Amino acid sequence: MLRHEFQPGRLVAGFFVAVAGLVYAGDAGGLWDTPWFVIIPIVTGGLCLAGAAATVAHGIRKRRGPRVGGRPEGPRTVDPGGRHTAEAGDSGRD
Repeated sequence: MLRHEFQPGRLVAGFFVAVAGLVYAGDAGGLWDTPWFVIIPIVTGGLCLAGAAATVAHGIRKRRGPRVGGRPEGPRTVDPGGRHTAEAGDSGRD
């Protein structure tokens, strides 16, 4: 069971930021020599790809429609007894 919604844009952005960190770590460790300006296209390109991935994922979710079995729509209120009730789609369970 998923605990949260999969977000490919964040995955891509995190990957490219991690790559930028590895490039700097390799430079600091003396494995190679990295000019300062190399990081700019890595991070910028990664953010552009992340935005594209997020846009595509949003379009797919929007076209697919609402999820079935989710939380009922409408405002939630608390009655004086402390129980939470929903106005729309109330299941009637106590």
